[in-house]
Amino acid sequence: MTAAIKHILPAAERSPSYYSATLNEETAYPTLQGEVNVDVAIIGGGFTGVATAVEMAERGYKVALVETHKIGWGATGRNGGQVTGSLSGDEAMRKQMSRRIGAEVDDFIWHLRWRGHEIIKSRVAKYGIQCDLKHGHLHAAMKPAHMDELKASFEEAVRRGMGDDVTLLDAAGMRQHLDSDLYCGAIKNTRNMHLHPLNLCIGEAKAAASLGAQIFEHSEVLDIIHGDRPAVVTAKGRINAQQILLAGDVYHKLERRKLKGMIFPAMGGIVTTKPLGDLARELNPQDMAVYDCRFVLDYYRMTADGRLLFGGGANYSGRDSRDIEAELRPCIERTFPKLKGVEIDFKWSCAMGIVINRIPQLGKVSKNVWYCQGYSGHGVATTHIMGEIMANAMSGSLERFDTFAGCSHIRVPLSERLGNSMLAVGMWYYQMLEKLR
Repeated sequence: MTAAIKHILPAAERSPSYYSATLNEETAYPTLQGEVNVDVAIIGGGFTGVATAVEMAERGYKVALVETHKIGWGATGRNGGQVTGSLSGDEAMRKQMSRRIGAEVDDFIWHLRWRGHEIIKSRVAKYGIQCDLKHGHLHAAMKPAHMDELKASFEEAVRRGMGDDVTLLDAAGMRQHLDSDLYCGAIKNTRNMHLHPLNLCIGEAKAAASLGAQIFEHSEVLDIIHGDRPAVVTAKGRINAQQILLAGDVYHKLERRKLKGMIFPAMGGIVTTKPLGDLARELNPQDMAVYDCRFVLDYYRMTADGRLLFGGGANYSGRDSRDIEAELRPCIERTFPKLKGVEIDFKWSCAMGIVINRIPQLGKVSKNVWYCQGYSGHGVATTHIMGEIMANAMSGSLERFDTFAGCSHIRVPLSERLGNSMLAVGMWYYQMLEKLR
């Protein structure tokens, strides 16, 4: 394990997180000035926007991407870094999508689960992106009811040909993987991955730029002009395009007439300990990423330099936690008693875009202005899947886009605060159900 604290940027530039402190290289893209003409303009420099930019640039399209802050500034550069086959809203997808694709819906959802892994692995290899990519994940059970669910998932994985990738662990097997008595079992999945998400996004942006994409930072979009030749307008410039993709997730406030009341912010907290030395290997000898089976769960993994990166819970008020360390320390110490009193070096929050039915939202604002948003805490893999789907759609292949765009979504017609209050009540309800399982 190698320690490498390379950059610590001002809070105004990036969240003061472990990720921003361990960048391979900082971005320095210009501010948009003057007029630019392209095929596709993308608003948002997170995974959705950057992944789509790579896809479109690889296909030979002229692309320009604008970001209000820095590439990877939002949830992309602040998340848990886990790449798993969990799709937010898969049951709702199955119910709604079966109306369109019938008996094929189960196969559609299953293959969708793993497409993000394939895209990320291929892109990391193709462009030589250094992002601490590792395989290995535990989906951990905390009670017998969780094990019943995991057994069903395990059996499906084996039935679908993943027998070499998954192992069902009991409590004794868990203790061989984690120095914790908290769990009664898990699915061990070696297809799932974990990585440094900010270095991945910055590496992908660099790949898009190498293919001719123009990238602009510190370029907040003030308006979208619709029409046969739509345009993106910033304070100092304008991008004229054939098509526009709005990929800002929960961070933007554009096109409120169409998109208001569809997605809401939930604040997640993450901390990173000091380097643990040999204790890191003792606590997690096979270097697994972990999350548990609860509706509001804990998730964690070891970083490349031997720290525990730990996230959990969620604040559905839409406001930042007042003390992330105080909220997460009891969870860390309950999971790993040997870390009682451990020093916390980094703590930060992450705004997740929550959709009430948990199905990612794909659609059009007008005939050539598209949007893609709403991953409900499962964004690293899903954004890459959606980037491919959006690139296919803007290139003329609409089948998968239409499958998502045809889903119905609950819109809260009043204020965002009311929407967050409704989410908070809903989360309380599911947490109560969790306790009864």
